[in-house]
Amino acid sequence: MARQFGEVLLAIAVAPLFAGWIAQCRAWLQNRSAPPLTQPYRMLRKLFRKDVALAANASPLFRMTPYILFGAMVLAAAVIPSVATDLLFARAADAIALLGLFATARVFLSLAAMDIGSAFGSMGARRDMMVGFLAEPALLMVLFNAFLLSGSTALPSVVEASTAHPLFFDPSLIFAAVAFLMVLLAENARIPIDNPATHLELTMIHEAMALEYSARHLALVEWSSDLKLFNYACIGFALFFPWGIATHGADGGLRLGVAALALLAKLTVAGGALALIEALSAKLRIFRAPEYLAVAFLLAVLGLLVHLLLGA
Repeated sequence: MARQFGEVLLAIAVAPLFAGWIAQCRAWLQNRSAPPLTQPYRMLRKLFRKDVALAANASPLFRMTPYILFGAMVLAAAVIPSVATDLLFARAADAIALLGLFATARVFLSLAAMDIGSAFGSMGARRDMMVGFLAEPALLMVLFNAFLLSGSTALPSVVEASTAHPLFFDPSLIFAAVAFLMVLLAENARIPIDNPATHLELTMIHEAMALEYSARHLALVEWSSDLKLFNYACIGFALFFPWGIATHGADGGLRLGVAALALLAKLTVAGGALALIEALSAKLRIFRAPEYLAVAFLLAVLGLLVHLLLGA
């Protein structure tokens, strides 16, 4: 129980820091003055202190959605073995159920965006549902590749199978890793699919759905977005870089402390890599997004075929 709550609290606390680190690295790479590493925390504190402004025709769904989003992302963080595999919730749901949590959050945010009836909210909801509809099959193919290697659909079993054979390497993981990176960028509204730092009405996706929110509601939406990026990064670590995660039966606090430090180190490297990709990439037109995600799907399928051919 202590491990479970400790990992969830770590995810909630570190997720804004991870987003702040990416923004800082991106500013350095673009030769701009970097915002403070604690800027996301300051923004959340500022928003929580403000008074909520709601549209006159906002329904209860619009008010409940930020809490549903945050709850879904916290529950997802409880399922993903980011520090340890011996967790209560990690054994209760497999990776396919985890995708259901992400889909639930997307559906509620899209419904809330259309609830007010604004043009920008409806436009962003349609674009986000299109991206999700195309990204989920690619992500499923990536997960199926890991499932075949480990023989289980549970992420803790995937991690334990990888750490049990640290010298084993399957070439299919290269294709799966590239496909997962492309899906991560698309699902988290990052360049080249979306730009989280813009409010240009013709290109924005995530920001268009959150335009009508303010104060604590907006804070929860943004915190949920940071948690989603953190969760996707931890899924990538569990699938491709599980080293450092405390497996079942690991000794007490020292091993968990080492696992937490390993997680922070991997997040540091991953944040710098994501910032480098965004600094070197240009945003695609929205009509090119299906082609981008089709490439991710084909890479994931190619990795699956390579694994099946090598296994045969």
